[in-house]
Amino acid sequence: MENISAILQTAGGLGLFLLGMIVMTDGLRVLAGGAMRTALMRFTSSPYSGAVTGALTTAVLQSSSATTVAAVGFVSAGLLGFSESLGIIFGANIGTTITGWLVVLLGFKFKLGTVILPFVLLGAIMRLFASGRVASFGFAMAGFGLIFIGIATLQQGMLGLQDVITPDSFPADTLAGRVQLVMLGVGITIITQSSSAGVATTLTALFAGAISFEQAAALVIGMDIGTTATAVIASIGGSAAARRTGFSHVIYNLFTATGALLLITPYTLLWEAISPGALVNNAEIALVAFHTSYNTAGVMIALPFTSRFARMMKSLVREKAPAYTGKLDRSLLSEPGVAITAVQSSVYEQLLALLRHVNALLGSRASPQSSMDELQLALDKTQAYTDRIHARVEQDKEWKRLVALIHVLDHMQRLHERCDEEANRAQAAQRSRELSESVQLLTDSVDHIIADIIIYQWQSAASRADIISRQLTEQTEPVREAVMTRVAAGELDVPAATEILKAIRWLDRVSTHMERILFHLAQASFVTGREEVKAKVYEN
Repeated sequence: MENISAILQTAGGLGLFLLGMIVMTDGLRVLAGGAMRTALMRFTSSPYSGAVTGALTTAVLQSSSATTVAAVGFVSAGLLGFSESLGIIFGANIGTTITGWLVVLLGFKFKLGTVILPFVLLGAIMRLFASGRVASFGFAMAGFGLIFIGIATLQQGMLGLQDVITPDSFPADTLAGRVQLVMLGVGITIITQSSSAGVATTLTALFAGAISFEQAAALVIGMDIGTTATAVIASIGGSAAARRTGFSHVIYNLFTATGALLLITPYTLLWEAISPGALVNNAEIALVAFHTSYNTAGVMIALPFTSRFARMMKSLVREKAPAYTGKLDRSLLSEPGVAITAVQSSVYEQLLALLRHVNALLGSRASPQSSMDELQLALDKTQAYTDRIHARVEQDKEWKRLVALIHVLDHMQRLHERCDEEANRAQAAQRSRELSESVQLLTDSVDHIIADIIIYQWQSAASRADIISRQLTEQTEPVREAVMTRVAAGELDVPAATEILKAIRWLDRVSTHMERILFHLAQASFVTGREEVKAKVYEN
């Protein structure tokens, strides 16, 4: 019965730890996720800076998957190069080792399990009775507390199994035995979907004497490999960028795992040479230090070869992305802010194509780069993808961007209808001598707006669209009156007049949709600070 009780206590402790990680990560994503994603994009200018921002972001958010998904999204949206995103992914491996240090220092050394209980209550109260950032902070605090309650429960359970689970229960400390333990670590992470939970359990088992240091090190190496399973699964059926990222993660982690496996014995010998017996007395500290050291060494070795590695992955994973929608990767939907950025970037490309169609209909020499059917398909796919993004009202910036983009897509659909189903009205405007000045005004303005969009000057483009909408109304109103007068005087027949009036309405509607589209895009860009960021990328 005592053994059964210890097993149940161990399982419950692991469950509490996992629940704490989930709750804390969710709270931190709402609280700091947007800021961390902005920092990732803003401060990543090379693989080296990417490794630093990747490590820091993962350490703050306590989620390497959130960091990886953000990196994929920025590559898809064209905000980051693939090489820079690899630096972020490499750095995320270092960031995940922070959990081990928290477990050892706060869980084992300071034993916060009981002391932190009031923080769980306080966090729960804040989550229940507050809103916005305060509620998210409370959620993160409650999760943080649950983690250490879970560790304390896990420790008690493991201590009760000291006579049942011993180092002899695991494969022998040989190369073959260590490989078996690595595979066991991979399996544990795939099942729990959390390398942090696996590392915490391994540290607890080591603390209780259930496994030796060498066995624990091999398990942790396997758990690092296991973290790649999530990235690979998420990338299946995704874009080329997602699949490149997923497989890059696997190859890199296999590389560091191979090196780490070969370093276990030299590492233990180094400890014994520096301070005989210290490894046994400080096995948990030694294990976390080993975890951090080999991940850091792996990053330092890999970074100089990042560009070559990126070229190799691009040659291995090839794909012609669908026109205008290749950035809308389903794996990004788990991070609403990143998914919204992907939509925003796709919308820009579709808008440029639509504006070129407007000018082509009005006689511009520049030919459109895609058909209207292709654009319609892209708009429909983008709307369907946007419908799957679920931002919350308390995520103020993401919510505002999403609402703005929904408005944009609605007006783009209607502008597409004007260009496709009412193309004859545009041709009538082009033929009409009365409307020649208005047509020239619109085509010139569209050219200027396209130039603004290409260099991401959204406020300027929105101002131009607003001015042209008002100027066209001022110019066409007298034409409308003159047409009516000519009909009354018998100088113009009704069918010809109707054609001109329909052309006027077409010009007015097109300019109105343009004004609304660019107004909402400017709002979305202002909320996220996108103009500043995109200009930085454009200059580079």
